[in-house]
Amino acid sequence: VQLVESGGGLVQAGGSLRLSCAASGFTFSNYDMSWVRQAPGKGAEWVSSINTGGGAAYYADSVKGRFTISRDNAKNTLYLQMNNLKPEDTALYYCARIKSSWTTIVVVPWEKYDYWGQGTQVTVSS
Repeated sequence: VQLVESGGGLVQAGGSLRLSCAASGFTFSNYDMSWVRQAPGKGAEWVSSINTGGGAAYYADSVKGRFTISRDNAKNTLYLQMNNLKPEDTALYYCARIKSSWTTIVVVPWEKYDYWGQGTQVTVSS
């Protein structure tokens, strides 16, 4: 199993970025997925989750209305479109696979993630 994030970078406040997570080594379409971020000196923060078909998604209140999670199962890729970025969005962003035994994306305990990518850095300047 491999998850490889890309698309991070340095952007001014108010700008946009699109993160991608390329999945391999498993049947991507069979797994719910999430984006999680970690800011310097802080704990991990759940950002968003999406179900296998892409028809259901949930967001943290801090990003709701600005971020959009999506997936292309034909391309084995997870996306996070981030608009109106704020300095407080600065973090290392990870994609993570939700264990198949966990059947909801409304709440996902940390121990229910079984694979993580290496992360992509997003830095938002004010």
